[in-house]
Amino acid sequence: MKGVFIMQNKPIIYQPGVVPQEIYSGVPSFMGLPVAKTAEDVKNFDFAVMGVPWEGGCTYGGFSSCVVAPKTFRGVSTRYTGYLPDYDIDTFDYMTACDYGDTVVQNGNYDLTFANMREKFGEIIDAGAIPITFGGDHSISYPMISEMAKRHKKRVGVIHFDAHLDTMPSFGDDLYSRCSPFNRLYQDENFDSTKIVHIGIRGPRNHPQERREAEKYGATVIPAMEIKKNGYEATIKKALEIASKDTDMIYVTICSDVLDASANPQGPVDPCGLTSFELAMMVNECGRAGANAFDFVEIYPETCGTQMSAHTGVWMALYFMNGLAARKAEKVQK
Repeated sequence: MKGVFIMQNKPIIYQPGVVPQEIYSGVPSFMGLPVAKTAEDVKNFDFAVMGVPWEGGCTYGGFSSCVVAPKTFRGVSTRYTGYLPDYDIDTFDYMTACDYGDTVVQNGNYDLTFANMREKFGEIIDAGAIPITFGGDHSISYPMISEMAKRHKKRVGVIHFDAHLDTMPSFGDDLYSRCSPFNRLYQDENFDSTKIVHIGIRGPRNHPQERREAEKYGATVIPAMEIKKNGYEATIKKALEIASKDTDMIYVTICSDVLDASANPQGPVDPCGLTSFELAMMVNECGRAGANAFDFVEIYPETCGTQMSAHTGVWMALYFMNGLAARKAEKVQK
């Protein structure tokens, strides 16, 4: 039964001899969580972690190593538990979680990869679990949000944390590259583009057409400057009001470069961004508001041996999950 207090085999630390489960040979499951082998298994859990080891068309330079990011996230995750002293709540006292492995990908093949991604993501949401997805590049968000929108036509809100809008109509002949996922989403017949909020946008790596596309489709853009002036609390309140109005589901997607470059050595170098604290607080609020899916994308493990960005991505997932657990705890206490 989902969410039974207390989750069996919940993540622990500071206990000698603890060996985490493996999702693949030599790769631990996320936080050492139970491994779900089938869609039927997923029905027993509140959260299901999914990896997408995918890199589509590169918009600058070549291979970035984001294809090995899901493995890296899992590797660093075994350092952590679900307990946050900030809120004095352990996620796994209120909710359960599993690792559902990686989706099947084929290098260069969008059709096969996106179809498999839709299938696995669809299995998680149809099982009634909340997907926690680690990419991969940002192109992966489109098929997953689109799959959710198929089930909740015009009633899915999106909170998109990023330095860049990712709304270019295409990259040359490539319609699905990492600079275009939200343009594809704008045009999805099941999605209402007025229900998406782009947060943290800034800097000279944005194309002016991206802003024009957002305006054309009625999306909301909250630049990083606005967050710094008004504060993260007012910002996320505004964003959630927009994303939740007349919607049934909220999807949270995070590109690592929403963070300031100083906090993101494994990702694109974009100064003038959010602190990890600001992002964690806003992500936690998304959980407390009852958001239904989360992804974290665009880290490049081979660029930094300390894996700082991977650790940060895991923290963001845990702050999101903890927000949902706090929401459930409040209901239980009532």
